[in-house]
Amino acid sequence: MRLEDAVPQEGSRKRRRRVGRGIAAGQGASGGFGMRGQKSRSGRGTRPGFEGGQMPLYRRLPKLKHFTVINPRRYTTINVGQLASLPANTEVTLVSLLEAGILTGENGPLKILGDGDLSVALNVKAAKFSATARQKIESAGGSCEAVD
Repeated sequence: MRLEDAVPQEGSRKRRRRVGRGIAAGQGASGGFGMRGQKSRSGRGTRPGFEGGQMPLYRRLPKLKHFTVINPRRYTTINVGQLASLPANTEVTLVSLLEAGILTGENGPLKILGDGDLSVALNVKAAKFSATARQKIESAGGSCEAVD
């Protein structure tokens, strides 16, 4: 095959439409734009998003308010009060809580929240701690270790 053999298929190339060049050309006089009116004038007919006076979509939709997080971080959460039943100096992890039956499912990394009271010293290893949870665990004599 040579370069001169590469030709378009018969009928695949059509001539350019010459608009507004007289009635014999097929698109004479008004050039396919009809008679008078906004859409026959030069320039854009209407702006993008214009719906003929109907309340447009961009105004019907609710405004900013709160942006939703596209990929939210999900945590397996547990309150400090639920850890009070564990024996002293226990190492608390996501796996140990599942084995003990305190947690029934896993939704991601472990996060400790501060609701409830704790009087037992525990060694807690979690991905995140709330400020009150950290304060309650450490005031009970335990330790908080952040693990990813």
